[in-house]
Amino acid sequence: MSVQFMLAAPTTAPVSAQSAAVDAYSLTAGRLVGTTAALVALAGVVIGGLALARSADRIGTVNRRSRPIVALVAGLTGMVIGAVNLAVADGGPGTGNGVVGGALALLLGLIAAVLGRLALARSRRTTAPGNGLT
Repeated sequence: MSVQFMLAAPTTAPVSAQSAAVDAYSLTAGRLVGTTAALVALAGVVIGGLALARSADRIGTVNRRSRPIVALVAGLTGMVIGAVNLAVADGGPGTGNGVVGGALALLLGLIAAVLGRLALARSRRTTAPGNGLT
């Protein structure tokens, strides 16, 4: 005995693996992730810049190491999320995958990490025991 399978003809057109054109102003999931990563990295740049500038009126009010560490963590977080977003994107800029935001997050995250590391090194140098600073 043989079993025969009947294949029905498709009633709709085949769906393409490539998504349809996305409007330039529509917020897709990829764009949301890329934008969020870029904003986290931008916050790291701002905090790292403030930590590196370290104005004299705020030295005693905030722990000297908290801002550099926050800048370093925000920069690295932005870089990781941006890299993952770029790795899973299946198109280039303008496809709605957040490629531009992911690339911007990588760049800003690197800047934030460098600023945080410089500020952390400066805070360690100025708070070393025996230099007269408390």
